[in-house]
Amino acid sequence: MNSKEEKAYQAAKEVYSGYGINTDKILQTLDQVSLSIHCWQADDVAGFENVQEGLEGSGLQVTGNYPGKAGNMEEFRMDLDKAFSLIPGNHRLSLHASYGDFSAGFPGRDKIGPKHFQSWIEWAKTRNIKIDFNSTFFAHPNVKDGYTLASKDKTIRQYWIEHGKKCREISAFIGKEQGSRCVHNIWIPDGSKDITPSRYEHRSLLKDSLDKMLAKKYPADQMIDSVESKLFGIGSEAFVVGSHEFYFGYAVQNNMMLTLDIGHFHPTESVADKVSSAFLFINELLFHVTRGIRWDSDHIVAFNDQLTELMQEIVWTGKLDKVSLGLDFFDATVNRIGAYAIGARNAQKALLLALLMPTKEMVKYENQGRYFERLALFEEFKTKPFGALWDYYCLSKNVPVGESYISEIQKYEEEVLSKRN
Repeated sequence: MNSKEEKAYQAAKEVYSGYGINTDKILQTLDQVSLSIHCWQADDVAGFENVQEGLEGSGLQVTGNYPGKAGNMEEFRMDLDKAFSLIPGNHRLSLHASYGDFSAGFPGRDKIGPKHFQSWIEWAKTRNIKIDFNSTFFAHPNVKDGYTLASKDKTIRQYWIEHGKKCREISAFIGKEQGSRCVHNIWIPDGSKDITPSRYEHRSLLKDSLDKMLAKKYPADQMIDSVESKLFGIGSEAFVVGSHEFYFGYAVQNNMMLTLDIGHFHPTESVADKVSSAFLFINELLFHVTRGIRWDSDHIVAFNDQLTELMQEIVWTGKLDKVSLGLDFFDATVNRIGAYAIGARNAQKALLLALLMPTKEMVKYENQGRYFERLALFEEFKTKPFGALWDYYCLSKNVPVGESYISEIQKYEEEVLSKRN
């Protein structure tokens, strides 16, 4: 043991061992959890369809114009490589359908297929990265009056049903090719800016569209579908068809995965509190880790109470093996690779802190009705030297320790990003 990180780890290890906590095993558990790193932070949700459509009816908006954004697939993948090199552990790539390899021409979202993602599969294999997938139900002329799968126009609904079917086929193909199940996430922007008397009709249409889109069954070891709710979006402030209540019911009824996005609920609503209830009725959950500020749900993940409480609940339910963790933010006001590094590393730090909590001792106090002791122990563990474990984990994974990743990103910006048009 020579480095200061290794010495600090040994000292921290002794502190935690006094509470019966094996830090070596904790780091092994952390290392087994793969984040699904979202592709869309790298280029502000632009994609590669090369269709100038804007973000009509998207329910989202990217702010900022920081220089150096990837302008093509080569630059995009180069930036992803850099981002992954700064995040300890083995992680996945969450890919949107609009990011296919359309170098031979874009056929339309209702006609995309596995061939448009073959180069992504090969790219991922060379890097030992697995891929998850997302349908792209936004930024398209067929988002009519803010609606896709819940549109009153049958032609519009059918277009997006076909898109969803193609995305499920692609997801199954990816899962089979990579030998690891591909999680296919479904989020739609459908809703109304102001009062609508047609809530029930729109939700009935959405249910029917989903039933048709999800009718075909794929092997469980190839892909799994998940549905994602939202409280409101830009242009859908008064009504979002795919609410939490709608998708919770749909997931329970159809025995499927549910996505809970930290930023898709009211700012004072606790997503962490939903974990235990959801797991009583749903077998698996996908979490989109982000940070909501007022109306905007997609800020860079911060190491805050919202995040740490979510990770604690996941650990306390004993369902970590039934959880998929994905990132979901896009910030164009800062260095985009820096955003990746901050967000992903904070998600891992929060999980590490949760794993290090003296849960057994706290439950023991709880069962004895000794609530002062339970709270005191919980509060005292916030200042235990978990940072030393994090630094040691980064060191062991050969990624920058502490804030040293800042200089790595600055160097990349100077040598690569600053030279882009």
